[in-house]
Amino acid sequence: MASREDLLKIEGISDRLAVVIKKHKAPEDLKKEIEDVLKKGYRIVTMSDRDYPPLLLEIPDPPPFLYVSGNLDGSSKNIAVVGSRNATGYGISITKRLCADLVAHNITVVSGMARGIDTAAHEGALIGKGKTIAVLGSGLARIYPAQNIKLFQMISENGAVISELPLMAEPDAFNFPARNRIISGISLGTVVVEATKRSGSLITARLAAEQNREVFAVPGSIESFKSTGTHTLIKQGAKLVENVKDIIDELSNVLASGNRMTAQKEKEIACKNMCLNPDESRILKALEPYPIHIDELARKIKIEPGKLLSILLKLELNDLIKQSPGKIFSSGIEIEE
Repeated sequence: MASREDLLKIEGISDRLAVVIKKHKAPEDLKKEIEDVLKKGYRIVTMSDRDYPPLLLEIPDPPPFLYVSGNLDGSSKNIAVVGSRNATGYGISITKRLCADLVAHNITVVSGMARGIDTAAHEGALIGKGKTIAVLGSGLARIYPAQNIKLFQMISENGAVISELPLMAEPDAFNFPARNRIISGISLGTVVVEATKRSGSLITARLAAEQNREVFAVPGSIESFKSTGTHTLIKQGAKLVENVKDIIDELSNVLASGNRMTAQKEKEIACKNMCLNPDESRILKALEPYPIHIDELARKIKIEPGKLLSILLKLELNDLIKQSPGKIFSSGIEIEE
């Protein structure tokens, strides 16, 4: 614990406040909770930690901390895949194939580890030897459904299982709508595979739209009531998904820019630590997250193409910009005047 002298070094902490902090004792039940978390090998990740999902910080009500089994890497290249607990063979097959294809593009699959489509989503990611994140509507010590304990362990070894709920929290029905905001909140987009018109998956899709994230839906048979919810989403403007390319194409600009928040901050720091000359600063400021061809950039800032290419290569080597095939460049950095 920090000493009184250490506390006084922190801006805004007075001598009186330092005394109060030193005298404060955490409740016994909180101490036990933390001890139990550590004993089980789990972690508690707070909003100020580097591993806290950056996209969650953008939603209106992010959880102040998360219980984590496994490893979060602070990436935002996540896609949520959700659907019916009572899925058809068609839905299971499509989900596994789609999720295996997503992880092949270095995208992490997010779902809720429920029966049916959720389980298939995690299994597809694992079959593809990629990362997956499960968001529980219970505590990490109350796996639901119970038959997914082995899946829990596999996900923890190849991604993370997370929850905002205390370790021993039961899978009560009212936990799941709140859980859904985390599923959509840590993802760039949400794919609904099979869902009826009263499905909880539609809550996740609605939350994704409210969080300004993309909503996708996989069509099913017009004769199956289990596809009525997904077809309704498509009628309302959700992007129809036949294969992984439909998702990649829709999110190409965002995926190309990588981790929208963490990478942005790292690059801003890199910019401040570098001594950029006027031409380098001008080029960096002219680039946007949306890719631009080198010829268009040369016309935009009125610079000789050969000189421009030389500077772009230097900026790329310093990880300040990204180059795509065909001499197309992009950057998510904002430089202060």
